[in-house]
Amino acid sequence: MAEVTTATLLAAYRLGAFPMAPDATSDQLHWYMPEQRGIMPLARTPVQRAKPFPARLMRTVRSGRFEVTSNTNFAQVVRACGPSHTQRASDTWISPRIEKLYTALHHQGHAHSLEVWSPLQGGGQRLVGGLYGVALGGAFFGESMFSTERDASKVALVHLVAALNQAGYLLLDTQYVTPHLASLGGVAISRPHYEALLAKALAHEGPAWPAQVGLVALGAALKDLGA
Repeated sequence: MAEVTTATLLAAYRLGAFPMAPDATSDQLHWYMPEQRGIMPLARTPVQRAKPFPARLMRTVRSGRFEVTSNTNFAQVVRACGPSHTQRASDTWISPRIEKLYTALHHQGHAHSLEVWSPLQGGGQRLVGGLYGVALGGAFFGESMFSTERDASKVALVHLVAALNQAGYLLLDTQYVTPHLASLGGVAISRPHYEALLAKALAHEGPAWPAQVGLVALGAALKDLGA
C-alpha cells in the first residue's frame, strides 16, 4: 500500500484529483478526476448558478433557528459524515484512514469545518449538521456534509457560500453534482473548464478562512443570497 501523506493530498487537489475509500472499512484510497465536475458557483466564479437557494431555506437561515460556527469541532463533523448506526459500511467512503488524513490537514490549517447547532431545552446545544473540506488559494474543496435535523446541512452550505463570497474565494468544488446539490444551485462543468477555474483560483492569494460565520458576521453576504 503506497503511503499517502497530507502533502500527497494537497498535491492531488492542485491537480484536480480527490480521494475516496471504497467503503468505511477499507484502508485503500481511490483517486478521482471526473469528466463532469461539480461546483457551486460563487459571486466571483464566472459560471451562473443553476438556481438560487430556495426561499423556504433562506427563511430558515434568517430565523436564527440554528447557530453556525467555524472550526469548533472538526473531528466530530468528520465522524458524523462517516458511517452511522443506520448505515452499512459500503454506504460511505469515509474510512478511518480518510478521517486521520483530514484531521491532520485540519491541524496544519488546510482543512476546515462548519458546525450547525440546535438549542436544547434547559440550555446547551447539540450538533445537528455540518460540513468539511480543504482550502487552497482561492479554492475550497467540499468533502462531505451531514444532517440529523431537517435543513441543517443546507444551512451549513448557505453559510459556506456566504463566507466564501465575503472572503473573496473564487471556486467551491463539490466533486459531483447530486440531485440534492442541483436543487440548491450546483452545476456540472467539463474537466477542461474546471481545470481553468482551478488554476485561476490556486493562483489567487489565499483568503483567510473565516473565523466567524454566524448571522451577524455574514449579514451582508447572506442578504446577497436572499437571506
